Amino acid sequence: MGLRSLGVALASTAALITLPVVAPPPALAADANLSQGRTATSSSTENAATPATAAVDGDTATRWSSAATDDQWLQVDLGATASISQVVLNWEAAYAADYKIQVSSDAHAWSDLRTVNGGDGGTDTLAVSGQGRYVRMQGIHRATPWGYSLWEFQVFGTPGTTQPATCSTANSAQGKAASASSTENADTPASAAFDGNDGTRWSSQAADPQWLRVDLGSSQDICKIDLNWEAAYGRDFQLQASADGQTWATLKTVTGATGGRASYDVSGTGRYVRVLGTARATAWGYSLWEVAVHTTSGGTGGPVQGGGDLGPNVIVVDPSTPNLQQKFDQVFAQQESAQFGSGRYQFLLKPGTYNGINAQLGFYTSISGLGLNPDDTQINGDITVDAGWFNGNATQNFWRSAENLAITPSNGTDRWAVAQAAPFRRIHVKGGLNLAPNGYGWASGGYIADSKIDGTVGPYSQQQWYTRDSSVGGWTNGVWNMTFTGVQGAPATNFDTGPYTTLDTTPISREKPFLYLDGNAYKVFVPAKRTNARGVSWPANAGTSLPLDQFYVVKPGATAATINTALAQGLNLLFTPGVYHLDQTIDVTRPDTVVLGLGLATLVPDGGVNAMHVADVDGVRLAGFLIDAGATRSDTLLRIGPAGAAADHSANPTTMQDVFIRIGGAGPGLATNSVVVNSDDVVVDHTWIWRADHGEGVGWETNRADYGLVVNGDDVLTTGLFVEHFNKYDVLWNGERGRTIFFQNEKAYDAPNAAAITHDGIVGYAAYKVADTVAVHEAWGLGSYCNYTSDPSIVQRHGFQVPVKPGVKLHSIQVISLGGKGQYAHVVNDTGAPTSGTDTIPSKITQFP
Repeated sequence: MGLRSLGVALASTAALITLPVVAPPPALAADANLSQGRTATSSSTENAATPATAAVDGDTATRWSSAATDDQWLQVDLGATASISQVVLNWEAAYAADYKIQVSSDAHAWSDLRTVNGGDGGTDTLAVSGQGRYVRMQGIHRATPWGYSLWEFQVFGTPGTTQPATCSTANSAQGKAASASSTENADTPASAAFDGNDGTRWSSQAADPQWLRVDLGSSQDICKIDLNWEAAYGRDFQLQASADGQTWATLKTVTGATGGRASYDVSGTGRYVRVLGTARATAWGYSLWEVAVHTTSGGTGGPVQGGGDLGPNVIVVDPSTPNLQQKFDQVFAQQESAQFGSGRYQFLLKPGTYNGINAQLGFYTSISGLGLNPDDTQINGDITVDAGWFNGNATQNFWRSAENLAITPSNGTDRWAVAQAAPFRRIHVKGGLNLAPNGYGWASGGYIADSKIDGTVGPYSQQQWYTRDSSVGGWTNGVWNMTFTGVQGAPATNFDTGPYTTLDTTPISREKPFLYLDGNAYKVFVPAKRTNARGVSWPANAGTSLPLDQFYVVKPGATAATINTALAQGLNLLFTPGVYHLDQTIDVTRPDTVVLGLGLATLVPDGGVNAMHVADVDGVRLAGFLIDAGATRSDTLLRIGPAGAAADHSANPTTMQDVFIRIGGAGPGLATNSVVVNSDDVVVDHTWIWRADHGEGVGWETNRADYGLVVNGDDVLTTGLFVEHFNKYDVLWNGERGRTIFFQNEKAYDAPNAAAITHDGIVGYAAYKVADTVAVHEAWGLGSYCNYTSDPSIVQRHGFQVPVKPGVKLHSIQVISLGGKGQYAHVVNDTGAPTSGTDTIPSKITQFP
């Protein structure tokens, strides 16, 4: 087609959003033709003589043309990110009336550079401004009955510094995990199409549509796909890529295929590649001998970027946010009784004063202030946890948290009636704090740290509680075990006659990292280690601040491969609220890495992998997330340090804070070990390691987990240790010079009989076992309870088993039979009176030996 006259073009001015320049000037001297000879792909081709590559070959006698429908596209891969200044389209007679020029960094998410309406063919020269690796013409409406046809598609601009990668001849899909919509029979599995053997094949059922996909293991730049069809081939199909295996981008649409061997040049990025058959060529299903996927030599899709938004489940508010109470109420209505649901939410309150608010917190809901100090965020109102959903019983108010703000309670006393895994950190209560539910029903908490309660704390019906490095205006009572370290105003030890065990200071502590706002910039504050601490750490706030761009902000849909790539680049991790399925272990290898979760972010290892490994390095901070065992048995859900770790980390220990473990409850879960600590000097500050006694997937073998916490490292300290219901030892301590301050335990309810838990001539595994080889160990404030509902006749030998040596000391130890469902014969080893009857009266030892 010849160039249209300027007069003709001006006649259409009213219909134009962008008026194509008709007499095209040459591109600016500084701008190169970036598209010529590059990889080009399209939504379709009219026939084999009009491929996408013909539009970028520099030859105006060859052309690309599409199928005769409106929604068609042509794209070119520039090979690297470039600054784009101009796009020139040389149309054949079949031109576009309306179209867009778009740009993308990954060939998935597209941004519009220019929209053209009322195009008249010929040559369109468009000035644009943008950056990207991929550029495409997206047709909206054709001007003729034919498809779209371009002699040339030219992109001008300044190339990036990265040189284009070449398309590898290697098959990136060979031997990788594969799946399919169906298989014809057991002899034609999906994996046979990726085994490198032309004598084996995948075949589907005889229906449309069907698909075959492969997991490349990490995000790759995909440049070519080879198909080797058996006699039952696909006539029409799409080649697709995806980052997460759920949302798919079409790389190529093929119609009228003839089977046999075929290769397709494509351009896109993804971890998963799929052949989606839409129409079979025969009466049988789809059958492929082999599928090969070729990638560029770079192959990672570029580095993982730090920073960004906080994802869909973080709710950021300020005092002027409209309908703020309604936002809290809506989330609470959804989460109040969703004990094993998938919802996860984090409220973040910007600094300021919030009046008349009652933030009721249900399951998997967290509330935090965004100031550097708690008093920067003031609530004149309440943060409430009660137990109306469970008829006033607060023993299942798990998995929620409050942090880093100040509360002036509306009636003078705030209610925080929680059970395990519900930390109350860095809070200033300008009044009293009630830890019991309305009506004073049962309660089984709990944990407070780095908090200041101006008034009195009333535990009332709380069975046990641990408070660390805080100040209280008073403490009214306790049921069985109230332990304090470094708490100003704490009651004096009276374990002989009461529930209190009090240490003046905490030997080693380091507060949990937290997110805050520095002006308008998000940062994570990482508090420093304290020794012999007493009282709160603020407002002095010793520590360091890390900008958010040093964190990979993990959002729902992220893969373990991407997470590990981010860690390998030196990024920290900020898990936003969500449930993350892992098909490979998260490997934390860099010293001082921060792994921080918001809103009880949950990691689920699939296929029997371990969820997380931490190397034997200094200063890793793990905080604020839940690991939920998968249906296939994992060996160890969380491992800190490899076996045999021996490096000295006393100056900068790894800390594990508000990291919770669950096996079963939300569904079947299996793990041999829950947490194994091999590194020395680790500080475990508040964890609940729980083999479920209720919910889905619960049974002696259904959610079997032999060990809760296994400590092999030396000089490990645990503060606020809650471990329950394991098939063997709840805690097994093999390391030297270990210390525990506060321990709460229940033995497994579902032990079928005494024989099932008898070992070495002993009935029952101790809740807390210190290995016979250990010479030095010390612990304070320990309690184990039995509730053998499957066989109430079980008499457990003891709750605690330790070697009798001068360096092994236990203080304030007790065992309790809950309502007479099983009994203990002794407290420690063969020392201590047996429990008896149904009155739930503790058997106690003040000190052992």
